[in-house]
This record gives sequence, C-alpha cells and structure tokens, in this order.
Amino acid sequence: MPILPYFHVDAFADRPFTGNQAAVMPLDAWLDDDQLRAIGEENNFAETAFYVPDASGEADYELRWFTPSDEIRLCGHATLASGHVLLTQNPELDRVRFRTRKAGILEVWRDGDQYAVALPAIVAEPTSLPEAEAAMGTKPVETLRHPDHYNLFLYESAEDVLNLDPDIRALGALGDDSFTATAPGTDTDIISRVFVPGAGVDEDSVTGSAHSVLTPFWANRLGRDRFTAYQASQRGGYLTCRLDGDRAILGGNCVTVVEGSFAIP
Repeated sequence: MPILPYFHVDAFADRPFTGNQAAVMPLDAWLDDDQLRAIGEENNFAETAFYVPDASGEADYELRWFTPSDEIRLCGHATLASGHVLLTQNPELDRVRFRTRKAGILEVWRDGDQYAVALPAIVAEPTSLPEAEAAMGTKPVETLRHPDHYNLFLYESAEDVLNLDPDIRALGALGDDSFTATAPGTDTDIISRVFVPGAGVDEDSVTGSAHSVLTPFWANRLGRDRFTAYQASQRGGYLTCRLDGDRAILGGNCVTVVEGSFAIP
C-alpha cells in the first residue's frame, strides 16, 4: 500500500488549536483527481493542499487544493501552510513559489518571525444580492461581489458580525460561493466571518482567499495600504494585510501539530 507524507498545520496561528487547519501532502507526481478528492474527504479539513515539483520552470512547485468535496480556485491558508512545511524542511531557503491552475503564481516567504503569502488582490464591486442578504439573517450596509464567486457584506459594527446566525442551507443552495461578513474591528482594524457551505465548509476558520477580497476593499476604505485583521470563527485567527499593487500580502504564523504518513489503496 503506497505511503504519502502528511502534515497537519494550523495556519494563521501562533499556537496549536487556533487558526485554520490544513493538511499538506507533498507528492512526487499527481495522483488522479478522484484520489485527490477522496483524500480531501478523508482528511475532512477545509482544505488539503497537494504539491509536486514544477516541471514548467515557472515556479518551484505546482499546488492544488481540495475541500472535502471539491477542488477550489484559491486557498490562502493552505498555501501558507505549504510554504511553512517547505521552508521548515529547507532552512536555507527564504521563499518558495507555487504555480497554480487558476490563481497564477503564488509566493510564501519568511517575514521576520512569521511568514507572508502573496495572493491576487480581488476587487469586488457593489451589487445587490437579495437572496444571499436574506440568508445572512441581518441586512448589510453594503453588498459587493466579484464574479469568481466572492461575496462581501459590510456591517456597521463588530457586534453585528459576531451576532450573525446565517441560514447555512440557504447559502449553500446558492452554489459554491464564499460569503464574507466584515466590519470595523475592536482590537484589530477589521473583523470578519466567512461561510462557504456550498463547498462543504459551513464556516471557515481563517480564510486567506477572503482576505484577498478584504485587502483592497479595506485599504480603499481606510485610506492606507496596510491594516490588521481578525477572523472571528470558533478557532479564530489574526492576520496582517497589505495591498501591493495587484497583490494582497497576508502575514501570519503556522504551527505543525501532526507529522506522519498517509496510506492510500
């Protein structure tokens, strides 16, 4: 029975059991998609990241992400976790580049006592989404959307975001969209919660891709290119966010909590 290396990493976390869990699984070559999907289901984390050496010469590795049910277009926390595994194993390296299928080239590098990950900055535009707004349970001050299935709801206060009790089934019926609620923070500049029930993640713990949308939105609203953020899930997690042209630079720590082997049939 083939054995694969396996890492369980808490991303955007400075201690175990916080931040967002990701499984990271290095491969020598791609397994077929059904196997990757089955491994993602077995791990049952928001995302399992798989990477192989990149033969194209464009990057160091090719990277893909799977939820328990689907392959997704972009995942920030599992990218950060993958960079953490590689940089921990290779202390002589300062950064690692990943080629992805739908999000371009992504980078993770050492940034002082933490890591930084560069993701595409995703600019959402004002819109009206009556069904989604109703499913959120509380009407937002403003609604924005990007056609890559990112929806953003602005609320007046952190308390409004913390008190949300969305209709998860109704949100899931709208497809595999990401639904992000945000407001000014209390101990950080902003606060958020993220729901992706159509992709098998009712409420995500700390979501890098959502902060790719939040970074240009709040940079414009705050009138500065960097700010601090807290995602108020049950586990919770802190990030730094910086807008650098067309990139959202997210900063955070990672902790490896399990390292072992994964047997596949």
